Amino acid sequence: MPDGVGDATYGKARALKMRIALDAMGGENAPREVVRGAVAAARELGVEVVLVGKRSAIAAELKEQRSDLSVVDASEVVEFEDHPAQAVREKQDSSIVVGINLLKNGNASAFVSAGNSGAVMAAATLTLKRIEGIERPALGFLFVLPWHSVLLIDLGANADCKPSQLVQFAQMGSVYMERIFGLTRPRIGLLSIGVEENKGNLLVRETHQLLKDTGLNFVGNVEGNDIPRSVADVIVTDGFTGNVVLKTGEGIGEMVIQSLRQELARLPLFRMIVERSIRTAIQALDSAEHGGVPLLGVNGNVIIAHGYSEAKAIKNAVFMAKRAVEQGVVEAIKTGIS
Repeated sequence: MPDGVGDATYGKARALKMRIALDAMGGENAPREVVRGAVAAARELGVEVVLVGKRSAIAAELKEQRSDLSVVDASEVVEFEDHPAQAVREKQDSSIVVGINLLKNGNASAFVSAGNSGAVMAAATLTLKRIEGIERPALGFLFVLPWHSVLLIDLGANADCKPSQLVQFAQMGSVYMERIFGLTRPRIGLLSIGVEENKGNLLVRETHQLLKDTGLNFVGNVEGNDIPRSVADVIVTDGFTGNVVLKTGEGIGEMVIQSLRQELARLPLFRMIVERSIRTAIQALDSAEHGGVPLLGVNGNVIIAHGYSEAKAIKNAVFMAKRAVEQGVVEAIKTGIS
């Protein structure tokens, strides 16, 4: 590997090809699973994956994988227990900060990390800046079911929100579902404790009135049990509520899957009959199938993967980044907001 690979000029003399910067040190299974996922993504998706992190640790994993993926050296690691904003300020040579800078300087088309999500959001907001007009960036999560896909936004980037910010989440979510899934006028639902217009707390009631006056395809309030019912393509909420919904769903999903496995282990013949259905249910609930969640509202394509991501999840997170670049999500949000 030639020296100077981390310089600002990196990649500008290389043949034009989509380049995804990947935080090799981010996640509980880094760098091993991250490198494995990167190698799979590079082979299967036709993109150039640049691994960002400690060169010696990455090189050992690349050798085992018999791969020559490019590496950008970063001597520091943001740990999960680090305070996000403080870590970004003090660890300027961390894999997260270096990776975000690659994106800012045009040496990568997107950045993917399974590391400290707060630090990724802080670095992206401080370095890439918010899209003009966007008050706060937001995290979205895709519930991908066999019959329907729905984006829940926000997931925790903003615990306390204003009605105007929820409206912007709806606008960004609408653009994302239109570009990534090809939906025409995605249906927007507002998460509440009842479908009636007067239900919900003050934030929900005020947001409801604002959404009615936008050009969005607003279908009104929806409840938590409406998520799998195909009543909306985008469900908007504040980050506190969205994070609780997501974590509750993950917990219930794991409980159901484990219960099914335990019962079917005692009924091998029945298991053979329903095995395909079980696989489908697992895929719908498994975060590895979706890879990562988009950070919408910053000037760059940033995908945040789950902290315990293994190779499959990393590969799919790179795929999500690739799709976001191809479909011009950031540019479309800029146009929509303006």
